[in-house]
Amino acid sequence: MASIRELRSRIRSVQSTRKITKAQELIATSRITKAQARVTASKPYAEEMTTVLTELASKSSTLDHPLLVERPEPKRAAVLVVTSDSGQCGGYNSNVLRETRELLSLLRDEGKEPIIFVMGRKGLLYFTFRDIEVAGSWTGFSQQPRYSDAKTATDRLVDLFVAGSGEQVEADGDEDLPSTEGVDELHIVYTRFASMLSQVPEVRRMAPLVVSSDDEGDDGDDSDANPDRNYSFEPGAETLLSALLPKYIATRVYAALLEAAASESAARRTAMKAATDNADELITDLSRQANQLRQAQITQEISEIVGGASALAK
Repeated sequence: MASIRELRSRIRSVQSTRKITKAQELIATSRITKAQARVTASKPYAEEMTTVLTELASKSSTLDHPLLVERPEPKRAAVLVVTSDSGQCGGYNSNVLRETRELLSLLRDEGKEPIIFVMGRKGLLYFTFRDIEVAGSWTGFSQQPRYSDAKTATDRLVDLFVAGSGEQVEADGDEDLPSTEGVDELHIVYTRFASMLSQVPEVRRMAPLVVSSDDEGDDGDDSDANPDRNYSFEPGAETLLSALLPKYIATRVYAALLEAAASESAARRTAMKAATDNADELITDLSRQANQLRQAQITQEISEIVGGASALAK
């Protein structure tokens, strides 16, 4: 049995750990509200973008843009996996990676070669540890993503997809296009924020895409979902459609990053609350053991004193 000194040392250690988990819980709780507010603030832009693209598609004479055309025999599929940069968030990353493994298996069964892209250090470490090739990665912004982060990844993915259609591709900025051939599909795996206690990993196909208000999660009246705005387009509808489609994909990726950020904070809060509760229970149990051991020692000391006194009296 452990001594009182050992038990008290363990109690102090658990108390120190509890302070950390409690602080992490409070930080995650404060970030959830901000993340939810960002998700809500991004929805009007996404909805208006969907409305404009729907109107453009209806006014365009041909819908032969590479992002809209299904490939006859798709051979390669890019998969963007959204994970966290740090741990201590329960099963958040494992759920996303499990969904990713299922998607990769499905793509291989369909005769497609998956090309993996990762956002978040945890996902990058997962694939690197297993010697799985990662074609591209972006890290450092999982809890506070910006639109520029989504656009950086989207530009590269869209360039690869357009290259797979045989179109001429020009790289944006100083980043060179990868030497690999293009891809025929774009998929994203992320975590959707359902509630404080429920975060659902989801798989969505980004390209070839179908412009629909359902993708943005509209819950309003269907009669007002796509009102006739009587737009006049300058330049033509085809030119505007080509310019806005990549931005539309970037908007969807950004929305997924915001959902993932809210989900990460909610998962971390749940995990840290459970860790804090476990620490409280462990401290109570160790304190009870220390008190029982101390009581036994006191009882033994009293017995020895009484025995000694009786011996002297005799």
